Amino acid sequence: MRFGAVLLCAVAAMALLAPWLGTVDPSELDPASRNAAPGQMLEVLRDDGETVERIARFGTDALGRDLYSRVVYGARVSLLVGVSVAAASVAIGLAIGLVAGFYRRLDGPVMRVMDGLMAIPGILLAIALVSIWGGGLLTVILAIVVPDVPRVVRLVRSVVLSVREEPYVEAAITVGAPTPMLLLRHVLPNTVSPLIVQGTFLCASAMLAEAALSFLGIGIPPEIPSWGNIIAEGRSVFRLHPHNIFFPGAFLALTVLAVNVLGDGLRDTLDPKMARRV
Repeated sequence: MRFGAVLLCAVAAMALLAPWLGTVDPSELDPASRNAAPGQMLEVLRDDGETVERIARFGTDALGRDLYSRVVYGARVSLLVGVSVAAASVAIGLAIGLVAGFYRRLDGPVMRVMDGLMAIPGILLAIALVSIWGGGLLTVILAIVVPDVPRVVRLVRSVVLSVREEPYVEAAITVGAPTPMLLLRHVLPNTVSPLIVQGTFLCASAMLAEAALSFLGIGIPPEIPSWGNIIAEGRSVFRLHPHNIFFPGAFLALTVLAVNVLGDGLRDTLDPKMARRV
């Protein structure tokens, strides 16, 4: 868990410090330096007519844009999408799951709707929603949230159904405790641990989904650097210039790995059964 937390903090720091870590504007074009190799020295003509040299740490892409700066700025998009999708999915799924699990009359209709959403592959549903609503950062986040919500709903519902049968909850219902108080004081605390773990896995899957949508050309607009966009733009020259895909792909894989390792560690820590085994 520590490895995942440290690695994730490093990626988050890179995203926050992108304006200072990036060497040049990630959208700056330099056709004369197209597909430069990593570590190659480039001569750049400044606006005042003076020529200066700089190192292309990760090389440049097919349009001469600095790949290092684009990868650094791309971390912002991936983390923003991952955290936003996880937070929105957990919030919406928690509300629906509490209602479905506690009010038995609503359980059947609500869960049939959730089952219908889960019957459609998540990436296909996201592609359909993006195609309908159009591209953009907010659209991508919403398109990934919709297929993720049923997972949270089923998790919360299962916890609520088990907690609802506990003696202390039945006693509170017998004495006439208000339903909002029951949910907040007795039911909601039992959902915190599984939701934290589920949120980490949703964050990782959301980053992969965003990269997949951007790779297909229907996700984040091309003018916004994201790891999926960078990989999509570099696939046409991958055989000759593999660095166009290697660096964004490596950062995406490491970030997803860090989130998953953190989620596994949290599960082992928060689950009493796993903690006793350790």
